[in-house]
Formats: sequence, structure tokens, C-alpha cells
Amino acid sequence: MAPYLVWVELAILLACIVVGSRLGGIGLGAMAGLGLCAFVFGFGLPPGGPPGTVLGMILAVVTAVALMEAAGGLDTVVRAAERLLHRNPRRVTWLAPLVTYALIFAAGTQHVVYALLPVIAEVARKAGVRPERPLSISVIASQQGLVASPVSAATVALAGVLTGANVSLPQILVVMIPSTLLGVAAGILAVLRRGPELDADPEYQRRLAAGEVADAAASGKGDDAARPGAGASVVVFLFAVAAVVAIGLFPGLRPVYEKVAEGVTETGQVEMGRAIMVVMLGASALMMLVCRADPEVAVRGGVMRGGLVALINILGVAWLGSSFFDANQTAIVGAISSLVRSAPWIFGVGLFALSILLFSQAATVLLLVPVGLALGLPGALLVGLYPAVNGNFFLPTYGTVLAAVSFDRTGTTRIGRFLLDHSFMRPGLVATIVATACAVLLSRVLF
Repeated sequence: MAPYLVWVELAILLACIVVGSRLGGIGLGAMAGLGLCAFVFGFGLPPGGPPGTVLGMILAVVTAVALMEAAGGLDTVVRAAERLLHRNPRRVTWLAPLVTYALIFAAGTQHVVYALLPVIAEVARKAGVRPERPLSISVIASQQGLVASPVSAATVALAGVLTGANVSLPQILVVMIPSTLLGVAAGILAVLRRGPELDADPEYQRRLAAGEVADAAASGKGDDAARPGAGASVVVFLFAVAAVVAIGLFPGLRPVYEKVAEGVTETGQVEMGRAIMVVMLGASALMMLVCRADPEVAVRGGVMRGGLVALINILGVAWLGSSFFDANQTAIVGAISSLVRSAPWIFGVGLFALSILLFSQAATVLLLVPVGLALGLPGALLVGLYPAVNGNFFLPTYGTVLAAVSFDRTGTTRIGRFLLDHSFMRPGLVATIVATACAVLLSRVLF
């Protein structure tokens, strides 16, 4: 292959990512499909392969979370978080990101944060706390909780890719949980005294004078009666999460089976990825049978819609990336191997930069971590650099960022005049850098 064709193919790949990201929704996966057409039919590249096991794990987890949502379990968890925030309004800048982190860690999806953001904004305003502070770090905490969650698409993807590098899910969690919590703590400190107090903020005072900000209505969610089966669905889901962690921590819990092929009996053990699928699909069935979760409601819910969007995008981007990398592996590895080996932190910068374009931690993992393995980077280092995939906040176009700005009626949480001078930049950079540095150090000690 002519050397210039590699650059042409790379330009096509990047163009599909940029255009797909701007289209939003399933645009990223669909544009990746257009790039695949160009690669396969135009350039004659081998079509690579979609990550079947990873997609299966993500779909199984999304199914369980969607059924918990249909049973009312997510509402129950959010109401509990609301009550905690309302009882401690002056500490909202500390409590809001920690509550957000815990919710995302347990649910494995950032979608639940949309129900919490308006609560954070109103609790802060009523307490006289500048809403920009808890809102900005809560959005960042949701991203940190996502990469620490054992059932998030990103962590499942990382565990699947690093299976061949002898890295287990419990090893990832032992590094990620303390590192991301330290990152969140650093982010809280970065915004704790940010900006003038609410009663001295000129924009808020202008809105008050103009009548643009009305008295906040008390949230009614906390008074709503829990639906039958809601609490049970939370218990079932948390039990499934605990089971996933346990079978990862103790491989002996995974069943051993025998199969006969062409007269030869072979012994094998259930793979971690398939074990996750089995546990989560089993939990999904229990939610329908025991908790009366309506499967039709689950299919129409926000979690399932968001999960399917993520699946389509991951399918397209991962397939497009594998096709490009498989066809040009020798040239790519040869060109950057010496640079990455001499300065491995550059790979972390690459993870951060690509996540800005992809708006997906899972897609970033599936696209770049295999490249890191091919470059000979050890699994421990790749785990340490994992928090660097949280670059979604860098451009103020991500859903949670825009939602936080919209829910803050005081106007303190803002995009800024120059695109990058937005409310999320400082806590995002601080939390990501601290979490990644801590993860790299911990992975060296623990692996």
C-alpha cells in the first residue's frame, strides 16, 4: 500500500468521527458505517470485526438498568439522593458530587444524573450557594463514577480488551475507585470558592431585578410514593453488581464445563464477559418476574434509548477503528512505538483527545486500548491511564454539560465567551489529571 493512502484513510476516519459527533444521537455510528463503506469497497481493506463480546456485555447491563428504571428503582435511588441534599443544603458543593458519583457508580450510566441536576441547582440556590460550584463538579463526578463503575460500558469494554493482558475486573476497580474519588475531591477543592457568592453575582442580581428568576418550586419527587417493586429492583440490581465483582475477584466461582467436539472432550471455564452477560440477563428476568418491571416500559425508557445509541455508536466506531488499525498495524506501530515507549504519558493524552471527539469513554477504550497493547504497553499502565478517557467536558457540547447550564436559572453556570472558558474546564482538568496520576501510581504498586 502506498504510504499516502494511510493518511487518506486516517483523514476519512477522523472526518467520520468529527461529523458524526456533530450530528449527535446515532450519527457517530452511522457516519462510521459510511467510513467502513469507503474502507471496504473503496480501498479494499479487510472489514475488521465488531467487538461482539463487549457489545453483548453492554447490552445485557443496559437491559438490567432499563428494567430497574421501569420498576421505579432509579426513581427510588434519585429520591433518596434528593432527601440527602435537602437535609444538608449548605454542604451541597461537597455532597452533590459525592452523591452523583455514587449514583453513577451503582447504575453504570450517566443518564440518571439528568434527574439530579435540577435538584442540585435549586438546593444550592435556596441555600445561597453559587450553583456553578456543585453543578460543575457534579457533572465531572458523573464521569469519574462512570469509569469506576464495574457495570459501565467503558469499564466492561476495558476489562474485555485487557483480558489477554491478564488484567481482571477487580484489579481495575482496586485502582479506579480510590483514584477517581481522589480526583473528585481535588475537583471539589478547585471550585469550593469559585466566583462571587450568589448574593453578589451581577448576572443573578440582574435576573432577579428583571423578574427572570421566579421563586423555586419545591421538588415533588421526594413526596411521591415508591412504586411496588421499586425497592426490590434496586436490591436485585445491586446483588447482580456484587455478583459480577465477586466472580471477577474469585475466578473459581465461574463454572467449569465440558463439551464434546468431534469425539474429543474439552474442558473450559465460562469467560468473564459471558459471565457478566448471564448474571445481568438473569437479574433482568428477576426484575420482570419478582418486581413486576414492564418490559415494554423498559424499551421506551430513557436508559434503553441512551443505551441503544451508545451501542450503535460503539459498534460503528470500534469497527471502523479496527478496520483501519488492522490494515495499517505495521505502519502505525512502527511510526509511534519509539515515541510512546519513551514517553508513555503521550498515550494518555491520546485517550483524552480522542474522547473529546467521540463523546464516549467506551468507544475511546475500544478504539485506542488495542493500539496500546499492540505497542507493547503493559496492562497495568493502560489501567492507570484509563481515567484519561474523561475528556467529554472539554468542549461544552456534551449532554450533561448543556443540561447543567440549562438547569441553573441563576446564570452562574455558563459556557463563556471563548468556548473553552466554561464552568466545567477547571474542575474537569483538575479531576482528570489527579485521577489519572493517582491511577498510574496505584497500578504500579498494586499490579
